[in-house]
This record gives sequence, structure tokens and C-alpha cells, in this order.
Amino acid sequence: MKMKLLLCGAVVFAYSACSMQSTDTVKSSDRGGAKIIFDTDMGPDYDDIGAISVLHALADSGECEILATVASDGHPSIAPTIEVFNRYFGRDSIPVGEAVQGAPDFTAENGWNDTLINTFAPDVRTKDYPDAVTVYRRVLASQPDNSVTIVTVGFLSNISALLDSQPDEYSELNGVDLIKAKVNQLVAMAGAFPEGREFNVIKHASASVNAIAKWPQPILFSGFEIGVQILTGGKVAEQGGDNPVSTGYAYNLRTYTKDGETNRNSWDQTAVLCAARNPEDYFYVNGPGKFIVHEDGSNAWDPTTDAGHYFISHKYPYNYVSDTIEDLMLKAASR
Repeated sequence: MKMKLLLCGAVVFAYSACSMQSTDTVKSSDRGGAKIIFDTDMGPDYDDIGAISVLHALADSGECEILATVASDGHPSIAPTIEVFNRYFGRDSIPVGEAVQGAPDFTAENGWNDTLINTFAPDVRTKDYPDAVTVYRRVLASQPDNSVTIVTVGFLSNISALLDSQPDEYSELNGVDLIKAKVNQLVAMAGAFPEGREFNVIKHASASVNAIAKWPQPILFSGFEIGVQILTGGKVAEQGGDNPVSTGYAYNLRTYTKDGETNRNSWDQTAVLCAARNPEDYFYVNGPGKFIVHEDGSNAWDPTTDAGHYFISHKYPYNYVSDTIEDLMLKAASR
């Protein structure tokens, strides 16, 4: 989700592509499909609709397994909206967690979350959802070592709280050690490269600083400059149908975007795509280096320090990736 009124720094023009060395666990074919925990703010922007749709489409094709879905935005409509999509895709059993205390708390002014909830599953408003850290710790503790990919397309609030968590009934490990044992990588729609200010990072800057500083495993970043160029959603909206994917895009293209816009930027979908498939099939992968977050949430890239951080940059004409994402969204909307 990105209410991208924020200015990015310089866009990446020329970085040489590097393999991710030992971190090419990002290649789902090497591990029989990624085991994914999806962490989303699900608003105020609506590329989150595309992201969760792509995620479920990839799960339908056996390219990933969705272990859990958690909200990083504390507004009371966010976790129920996630539940709407899990239900539509026939995966009611996927755990849904609400954002940890202190996470940003707002939603879209056009009320698209409420529109989808009221249309498709009004009863989800009455459900009680566990907090995201509880969901994370319970799910991670039950998984094989080094097997889980976490995809975050919202604020880093939950990640920060998970890192600071202490042993509990699910695991005797603290948060850092639990992540080190169970998670193979974090894929994050966050930041701007080589420097800038990006919504997900600055809106909970203290959590971003803490999360990046303490995260013990590789991180692959999809920055602002990636999704801003990849436009999708128009075909999904035109396809129509009684489903939250087409309904969500059609409603938002009417009420959220500027007059005349027929598509939306695809920030969040790129992170999901790179988590389930080999990112080098679509982008250059740059690094290792270090993603630096300043106290105000602005960020910079240090290519001289190996912190296990990587970022993607454009390889193909933009429509190559947009067509891939749109096709997955269309499959999701027509299931």
C-alpha cells in the first residue's frame, strides 16, 4: 500500500545485477513452493488488493503456500478486509492477525475497505483477531527450520514487535532467534533506491529503524521506483464479476484515482511476485549492501557494507511485468 504523495529520491538508473549468493532461496523452484506469511496494511491505497490476489493466484497454482496473513495497519477495518479475501479464495483457515499496538491507524477516505466488507462478508466485523506477533510466533514455531518467507507490503510495525518478542507458549526462543531459526528471508516493499523517503518506512519510522537494525536474515527490497512504473488493474476492473478483486479495483478507479486514470501503480504486487518466483526472471537483483534507515524514516543504500540486503531494479520494459501481474490478478478474479 502506498499513498505515494511522498517523493522518492533518485531513481535507480544503473546498478549491476548480482546473484543473491546463498540467499537464492528466493527461487521457489528450489524449495517446492515458498511458505509465505503475508504482512499488509491493506489500505489506504489499493494495490494491496492486487497483492493479496496475486498471492492467492500463486497459491492456486502451487507456487506458494500461505501460512498466515497479518495486518500492519491498526484501523479496525484492516484485518476484516484481509479475511474477506481469504474467504473468497476458499482459504478460511488461514490465520489472520491484527496489527500490534502502536501501529499506524488509518484507512482510505473513499471507504473501500468498508465497501468490500459490507458487500462480501459483513460478519467479519464481529470477529476477534489475535495480534500479529501471536500469529507470527505460533506459525513460525510450527514450521521447519529456514523454510519461511515473510512478505511485508506495509509498515514494519509487526516485524519490529516480533523481533522484540520474548519466549512464550509457542517457542522458547526470543524473536530474533526464532526468526533466525525459521525464516529464510524477508521480502519488503519498502524504501527508495539509492535514497529517498517512502511511505511504508516513514509512517512508523521508529519501527522501521528497529526492524532493519535487528533483522538477522537476508532482506530483498522492492522500492518505490519499481511499482510506480508498473500499472495494472484496469483489465480486472473491466472484467467485473461478483468478487472483491474486480469490485475493489472498479470502485477505487472511480473514487480514489485522478480523473482519467485507468490503472494503478503496482508497488505491493512486485514484492509478492519476487517472494514466490525467482526475482531474476523479472528484475535485476542488486547487492549485497546495506539499507540504512534514518530516524526520520528516510533511507539510503550503502553498497560498501554487506548486511545481507538486496534490492531489485528494472530489467524489462515495464509492461513485461505489468502483464504478468495483471494475468495473475485476472485469474484470481475469475476463479
